[in-house]
Amino acid sequence: MATSFTPPAHGTVTELARGVFWARMPLPIALDHVNVYVLDGGDGWTVVDTGVDTKLSRRLWQQLLDGPLKAKPVRRVIVTHHHLDHVGLAGWFVSNHGAELVMTRTAYLMARMLQLDVQEEPTPEMVAFWRSCGMAPDVLETRLSERPFNTADAVGPLPLGYTRIKCGDEISIGGRLWDVRCGDGHAPEHATFWSRDGDLVLGGDQLLGSISPNLGVSATEPFADPVGEWMQSCLKFQDYALDSQLVLTGHKLPYYGLPARLSQLIKNHHRALDRLLEYLSQPHAACDCFIPLFKRDIRGAEYGLAMVEAMAHCVHLYHNGLVTRALREDGALIWQRKDQQ
Repeated sequence: MATSFTPPAHGTVTELARGVFWARMPLPIALDHVNVYVLDGGDGWTVVDTGVDTKLSRRLWQQLLDGPLKAKPVRRVIVTHHHLDHVGLAGWFVSNHGAELVMTRTAYLMARMLQLDVQEEPTPEMVAFWRSCGMAPDVLETRLSERPFNTADAVGPLPLGYTRIKCGDEISIGGRLWDVRCGDGHAPEHATFWSRDGDLVLGGDQLLGSISPNLGVSATEPFADPVGEWMQSCLKFQDYALDSQLVLTGHKLPYYGLPARLSQLIKNHHRALDRLLEYLSQPHAACDCFIPLFKRDIRGAEYGLAMVEAMAHCVHLYHNGLVTRALREDGALIWQRKDQQ
């Protein structure tokens, strides 16, 4: 799965296949970039994912539109899933460039709901969820005193209308026919696109190469099972994966070897679940489980993502009848392996 691809510099594009161009947009987090793709449709461009809505991202996109992409207008924006680093500038392309917005229904509804939901202070539901995860007291104290991060801080207003795509659809992008296949777990109804010629897959965050996507729960649906949904999606995608396909992903580098990568992703999560189940021979809250799950302690900016993923893995074991849960006096849910009680 090793590749020799070199990421494009900001404000430039790299052609990966005929009419398929790769660009990068910066992110203000440890994972400091998101990959975006621009496909040549003859009379205009189709943009796949956009980056966050910041002055820097707008400037870099304008640099692309005035430079290597200046020959044609942007006709369409396809968003693989609702997360802010993928949908952030979709509304800007619609309002400023007249582009058509194309998404799955769930992705559109989630993105629009979250963009409109601005909270100036933590809600009771947020606080209860943080407590249920066993959030460290110092982290909780800080969060209680701060304005929560809102999706609208990094996602521009989204249009009232959009064009829906769904699993099983056929779509023409950049002179190729693609099959739309949807996955779950990292994001509900996450769209991936598989070229009929067998050469390319637009994988978003569903099919990452060198890292695993975050599989977390939230206060919106705290007892969802994204871990189970994601592993089922990986199993489903194995039926279509070919070694010859170049997988274009939302982060890190494009890669070949999708069949082996899907097997690796599934095995890695089964191993993590095995370590977690062993650790839960004694009762623990989700935030106590970072070391068995991630093989290291986690603090700082990564804490929130690790917390929601640890909680999701505990919930997955619960849904599979392997652990019990009990509510501690401080509001934390305590998980324990059934055969150790």
